[in-house]
Amino acid sequence: MTDENPAAEADLDLFGNPVMPLRDRRGRPSFAQSKENMDFVAVRAAAGWSHKMIADAIGCDEKTLRKHFSRELHGGALIVEGMCLDVLMAKVRQGHTPSVARLMERVDKAAPAAATPPSKDDDDAPKGVKERRLEEAANPDAEYGALYSRIARPQ
Repeated sequence: MTDENPAAEADLDLFGNPVMPLRDRRGRPSFAQSKENMDFVAVRAAAGWSHKMIADAIGCDEKTLRKHFSRELHGGALIVEGMCLDVLMAKVRQGHTPSVARLMERVDKAAPAAATPPSKDDDDAPKGVKERRLEEAANPDAEYGALYSRIARPQ
């Protein structure tokens, strides 16, 4: 077992020459998208940072930022608000009372107002010609009977 390669000789190739590192890669360095970077970009976009500022902070150029993080750049505010609601809901499930109150406030703000039933005070509105004539026809005057009795009918 002592005949195996010692750690000191690990930096030598098969011919005993020292191993030289490969020469530098050309072009733009590759960029790896990670969950931390996605959250970083979403929070900055929600805060109103420009694309240039976010790209400088993350260490890439604007084109790479738009290529890898277009969803986060356009919907950053929604993503951050969704994450906050997820955390709030987790606290509610744990029984954290202030979180329950906070969640109910948010739900009440976001909920649409209840539809009000139509009021019965529509009688105050002026009636149209057709409505008046229909009401008059439904309740004929008492004098109509006398009119009909005066008309001579053939027998």
